[in-house]
Amino acid sequence: MLRHLTVTGFLTHEGRVLLHWHQRNQLWLPMGGHIEPNEDPIEAVLREVEEESGVAAELMPTVAPLAFANIPQLPPPATILIAPVRSCGLARRQGWDGPVEHIDLVYYCRPRAGLAGLRTDDATMRWLDATEVAANAPVAPDPGVAAAVLPDDVRVLALAALALTR
Repeated sequence: MLRHLTVTGFLTHEGRVLLHWHQRNQLWLPMGGHIEPNEDPIEAVLREVEEESGVAAELMPTVAPLAFANIPQLPPPATILIAPVRSCGLARRQGWDGPVEHIDLVYYCRPRAGLAGLRTDDATMRWLDATEVAANAPVAPDPGVAAAVLPDDVRVLALAALALTR
């Protein structure tokens, strides 16, 4: 079993969450990806959100920092998932053809300065509000591609991210 450390950022704005169609895995997912060498998880999630959506983001902390200041603290993730993946480009580039799991640190994010930079050239990105996420009606990513519901973990985590914005 090969494991990679990854991050996920649920980007919310004005009561909606941004998801995109992951072509390789054929799933609706939030922004995210692998943590690069010499990068901490916060740097990674903010980079991934901006690379994939075009939006410069900041974290929405889920807990207050502990009461000490002698060394820096990073905000903890909302949760950590162990996600089996069907297809991982990094594993293929590493010459691995066996099973892969992502140890995924999940964070909630919001735009730092509105939606300046939002990629409008990607028709496979969708903003969904809490009602749409909860109803989980199938959404078609592109004409000619079958509509798909959100995976259960994505639905539950998206609703939790949206609840922080109320």
